[in-house]
Amino acid sequence: MEWDGDCSEVGMNSVPDGVVQLILSMLSNARDVAACACVCRRWRDCVPYLPALFFPRNAFEPARGAADDVIGRMVASVARLRELVIYCPFSMARLPVWLAERSATLRVLELRMDAAADKVPEGGHLDCIGLTANLEELRLWGVSLTAPPAWGRMERLRVLEVVGAPLRDSAVRDAIAACPNLTDLSLLGCDCSGTVAIDLQQLERCRLDILGAGNCSLLLTASRLESLEIQGFTWITLRGGHNLRRLSIAKSTGRLHKVDTGNLPDLDHLSLRGVQWNWGAVSSVLQCASEVKHLVMKIEFCGDLDALQPFPEVDLVDFFDNHPKLRKFEIHGAMFAALCQKNSLKNLNSRFLIPCLEEVLITVRSPLNAEQKLNTLESLLKYSVKLRTMIIRISQMKNCHEAADEFFEDICKFKYMNYKKVRIE
Repeated sequence: MEWDGDCSEVGMNSVPDGVVQLILSMLSNARDVAACACVCRRWRDCVPYLPALFFPRNAFEPARGAADDVIGRMVASVARLRELVIYCPFSMARLPVWLAERSATLRVLELRMDAAADKVPEGGHLDCIGLTANLEELRLWGVSLTAPPAWGRMERLRVLEVVGAPLRDSAVRDAIAACPNLTDLSLLGCDCSGTVAIDLQQLERCRLDILGAGNCSLLLTASRLESLEIQGFTWITLRGGHNLRRLSIAKSTGRLHKVDTGNLPDLDHLSLRGVQWNWGAVSSVLQCASEVKHLVMKIEFCGDLDALQPFPEVDLVDFFDNHPKLRKFEIHGAMFAALCQKNSLKNLNSRFLIPCLEEVLITVRSPLNAEQKLNTLESLLKYSVKLRTMIIRISQMKNCHEAADEFFEDICKFKYMNYKKVRIE
């Protein structure tokens, strides 16, 4: 803006209405909106054009009693509201009125239901969301999905996220069936048992985090899926994962018995984590992910029963021949120990190469079989023609015998001899 020296015309009064509306439209926090609306009538007249309202958890402290009235007035005043986020305590009885007022324009809704000031009968507190049939994104915290909500068809909904909810498999199935065009689905920190069956042909990204050590199975059908993160399931079946590029499977408590993914030709990143997996589940995933480029193996034990068993022997040559495109490999102690057994290097010869491996991170937790482990480290370094970095992480070495000190000295010598590529953490 050019200034000719006349101070009387300088300031917000000289800014065009459209610019003022654009600047104020960047506000969403309810306190900021209320403060700006009190400055002058010109600013207050911009409130109906705000696209979003956000009520943080402490928005009305210490005067919580007025929250419902204030939320109602602000929602009613914003005629073009597209996004509504309520984290502060509110009355569930007032929610249907707020949603009905802005059902025509509302596209994004996020509610912390655990912060609701009143309690409503089980199963009916989500039904009012069906009033906003034009929603594109829905995020719910602390809800209960033990009974199917009467949403009707949410044809435009693309993103559904539920956090910290007790789930019942039939309710989850019916709720997801009401949203057939989802591209993003997240069930995080949820408690569920039984079978979670999901059939979404438009789904591209999915995160499922189930709590507890109970047995819960997953049947997922999604032909366009690109990213999948799973935690807590005991049996996993995936149908239509041909476009999957990122897959993460974890089981922090209990055992993972079976994983059936089908062929994964486009997979770039694979992460397998947990305390105990059935070895058949591990080998099944590795076989299906033969084209993977980044592999994380952090499983402690295998075994079908309560007895924790070490990994069986894994032939190093066969492993890398079956994963020729592997560029980054993160190996925890158990998998590294499996690659360091007596016969793991028997097929090494001068014609063998690891063609694409650029970075390897190895976590070592035991000095047992030290000589074989050093031989494996040397082989990885020798036959990986593109290797740039090898990180050896010494973690929680449990053996206080002299063998641990000798093993660490040998690791240090190996590092100094190959200081350009090898480092110790």
